[in-house]
Amino acid sequence: MSKKKNNNNGIVFSTDPNFKPYDDEQDEVVETLAPNQQQLRVKLDTKQRAGKVVTLVDGFVGKDEDLEKLGKELKTKCGTGGSVKDGFIIIQGDYKDKVLKWLQDWGYKAK
Repeated sequence: MSKKKNNNNGIVFSTDPNFKPYDDEQDEVVETLAPNQQQLRVKLDTKQRAGKVVTLVDGFVGKDEDLEKLGKELKTKCGTGGSVKDGFIIIQGDYKDKVLKWLQDWGYKAK
């Protein structure tokens, strides 16, 4: 017997012709909070990076485009590479103090 996952969310039948089943994978529209409402955390990380240090910025609430824009600005200020993945801004190198200062200067609540 196969253990196939049922994607009907428990709904068997509906008499409503305009019914659309709830989809867990729906894209939620998240509005970007103002910089003074953001609670960002800046930390150093060496996990899974062959001993190299990266600066992580976590806690951004908003659209992915705005996160990408902030990440690009930080990478440009630091003059180094990095990426934006899974809600984290990853900056190559130990730039914790500089990133923290820039975020606070731009009006973000960062620690």
